[in-house]
Amino acid sequence: MDLMAQLTAVVGGTIAALRRLTVPRTQAVGETPEIPAARKQGIMTLKMPSATGWASGQRPETAPGLAVNAFASGLDHPRWIEVLPNGDVLVAEAKEQPSRPKTLLDRATQATMRRAHAIGDSANRITLWRDADSDGVAEIREVFLDGQNQPFGMALVDGTFYVGNTDGISAFAYQDGATRLTGPGRKLVDFKPGGHWTRSLIVSPDRSRIYAGVGSLSNIGDHGMKAEEGRAAIWELDLASGAARVFASGLRNPVGMAWEPKTGSLWTVVNERDGLGDETPPDYLTSVSEGGFYGWPYCYWGRIVDDRVPQDPEMVARAITPDYALGGHTASLGLCWMPQGTLPGFPDGMVIGQHGSWNRSILSGYRLTFVPFENGRPAGPPRDILWGFLSDDERFAFGRPVGVTIGPDRASLLMADDVGNTIWRITGA
Repeated sequence: MDLMAQLTAVVGGTIAALRRLTVPRTQAVGETPEIPAARKQGIMTLKMPSATGWASGQRPETAPGLAVNAFASGLDHPRWIEVLPNGDVLVAEAKEQPSRPKTLLDRATQATMRRAHAIGDSANRITLWRDADSDGVAEIREVFLDGQNQPFGMALVDGTFYVGNTDGISAFAYQDGATRLTGPGRKLVDFKPGGHWTRSLIVSPDRSRIYAGVGSLSNIGDHGMKAEEGRAAIWELDLASGAARVFASGLRNPVGMAWEPKTGSLWTVVNERDGLGDETPPDYLTSVSEGGFYGWPYCYWGRIVDDRVPQDPEMVARAITPDYALGGHTASLGLCWMPQGTLPGFPDGMVIGQHGSWNRSILSGYRLTFVPFENGRPAGPPRDILWGFLSDDERFAFGRPVGVTIGPDRASLLMADDVGNTIWRITGA
């Protein structure tokens, strides 16, 4: 650990310890959360556990009736997963690239993120994993696609493979069973890179459109709103015409997306702003309406104004209240729809990979959780599927959940762990 990281850990730990004396002990969760009044932090709480990875034989804890095993290991910061029709599992391996720090806070943040293995040299590749003998452990690994620019989201439609790089969506020719793509890709859409850099992708149920999550550049429009144009949004790409547009906006950092089958609605998980307290505002799970505006940066959870931001009353009046709060700063990134019967004891609902907080005095997230649904809506409190990614004293992270998807057998979940460098497979015990 370098000197800046040591100093940041000491100062950040002291500030966090003082703030945890007065923070709420109940998380803002559910359809009608209790959100504490904003408490401007001045110096933001900066608390992130050091990344250690898993010791030999160590693994996450599971809910009763479930089991977990390493489907694939030895990866380099795995972030997102796509299962191909033939059962091959693709994993995007990428990491945030540090920009030149401009302030002391920038330097402190980067030192903390390096200690947590959250920034650094990016593998910039997609690997293919094949479980040929169907024993739940992949024994074949191939480099499927390399030389990308922080790849994240992936999608396959009618012989074309799409990649969400941080600077846009590219398309590659694909043949069934291929273990490596060759030839140059075609750039279809340009996105502004940097900031919240992930670009998740999801295909519409009729296979005619692709949706992409594009996060903001900054926390609350710190560089002006012109720099945020086209960001904090979900984009829609029409595959036939190639036309791309903003589908919904005001979503600070929308990452995972999923379709709810009863209503046909698109849902996403969103990481909210920092600097207002441990539970303020909560990250959230929400349905997404065409043309909808969800508040960022002017307001949160409907129309609660953030007075740190130059205001636009017309935009505040348009803001849609999210559907379901997930707790403050959980960094909910992964999302997939899980039908009843996939895992024993779990009904229909959404599975959410919570990467874990840094802007809290008491850490949150660091778990794979589940929100039950009935009649197209959340229906009850969340239930944890996997946990145990943090040491009891919150000093060390063995792993951090990111992307999650249904396994090839339709009776398991696969979850990317970018600190443990593992793809975990969750099944019935």
